[in-house]
Amino acid sequence: MSLNELESLRGKVDELNLEILRLINERAEVVQEIGKVKEKQGVNRYDPLRERHMLNLLKDFNHGPVPQSTVEHIFKEIFKTALEQQEEDQRKALLVSRKKKKEDTVVEVNGEKIGQDIPTFIFGPCAVESYEQVSTVAKAVAAKGQKLIRGGAYKPRTSPYDFQGLGLEGLKILSRAAKENGLAVVSEIVTPGHLEEALDYVDVIQIGARNMQNFELLKAAGSVRKPVLLKRGLAATIDEFINAAEYIISQGNDQIMLCERGIRTYERATRNTLDISAVPILKQETHLPVFVDVTHSTGRRDLLLPTAKAAIAVGADGVMAEVHPDPAVALSDAQQQMNLEQFDEFYSELQKFMKSHAILV
Repeated sequence: MSLNELESLRGKVDELNLEILRLINERAEVVQEIGKVKEKQGVNRYDPLRERHMLNLLKDFNHGPVPQSTVEHIFKEIFKTALEQQEEDQRKALLVSRKKKKEDTVVEVNGEKIGQDIPTFIFGPCAVESYEQVSTVAKAVAAKGQKLIRGGAYKPRTSPYDFQGLGLEGLKILSRAAKENGLAVVSEIVTPGHLEEALDYVDVIQIGARNMQNFELLKAAGSVRKPVLLKRGLAATIDEFINAAEYIISQGNDQIMLCERGIRTYERATRNTLDISAVPILKQETHLPVFVDVTHSTGRRDLLLPTAKAAIAVGADGVMAEVHPDPAVALSDAQQQMNLEQFDEFYSELQKFMKSHAILV
């Protein structure tokens, strides 16, 4: 073969490469349009039957010299790329997405600007048990200059025979103790029916892990104008977590805070497995503030301080932890709550850590 013939064939390959590239991009544009139609119809983006039909069509028309196995491999990669493109388009369209809004959302509660430089803390008992119990914790929280208190009045528990909370009466107790100490209330609501009666007593609506995909509750929380603290589900992927937040913001409420609280894995050394990498991922993918609940993620008092340090070091906007005057007699989660002395030590050590790492306090 002469040099001229070689160059001619190479030129033809270059032309074919460019034509293939043009066709791949043209195909991608058509697939994007298909994705928009599917989204409007609420149809799943991936259709395995459709993929099999396309591969069978290629097989019927493939006369070589490329082997069928190679053809299938090439086109599966093309199909995969198209699916990823549809998913990327969906992420860009999400209202909670960083691609939709570049600047951080700052949620202001009781004068506390959450998501703006200084880490925010939410402390309080697992469950509201009495006025005396909550008042004691509220005084300890306020003495540290903090602005928020948590406490469960409605308690979705694994066993139906465990303490389920005091309900509306618990919220009234929590609200009273909070007001007396200049604090705002963070408390979980478990059904849309409870939401309206709770609004007079709650400053931040918490949606717990077990209700992360309670879509009617998410929509109800999105229809009111109070901040929402949304916890990640026990076995939820980050995409599922982000889409749960989208349910809230789609109803008009953009005052959303995300909370990583550990996910269920095979590990039993801790109550759950703290997915610390979720924090920077959520910060990159969304514009919402991100908390870490060190109590529920570990279930161990001895791990609260190191995991809180890790959360702040990795960029969390806040930390949540549970405090009880006498954890030994707590009606729920006794083993994971700090007593007041442990709380003092925890807070003091955390302040030292932040100062040593030039984090504003």
